[in-house]
Amino acid sequence: MSVKIRPLGDRVLVKPIEETEVKKGGIIIPDTAKEKPQEAEVIAIGTGKHDEHGKKIEFTVKKGDKVIISKYGGTEVKLNGESYLILREDDILGILG
Repeated sequence: MSVKIRPLGDRVLVKPIEETEVKKGGIIIPDTAKEKPQEAEVIAIGTGKHDEHGKKIEFTVKKGDKVIISKYGGTEVKLNGESYLILREDDILGILG
């Protein structure tokens, strides 16, 4: 899968991983009542940022990592019917696995 978005600076493009819906007792929860997913897969990383001495700061995450993201961080973008988030690396709380 090739995405035509390249994040800039310390930003990361992630694809939220939707939880599989399990219905018990026939109760269906509408999409508006569901929480935003906190797990995502890193699709692309930006160009990086520089410290006060001009030295490039390396990313902690890499393409393909499964991460936990801040619930309300990032900017949602849609491309070819798929939802993605562009967020700062600081909005990534941890790497899974």
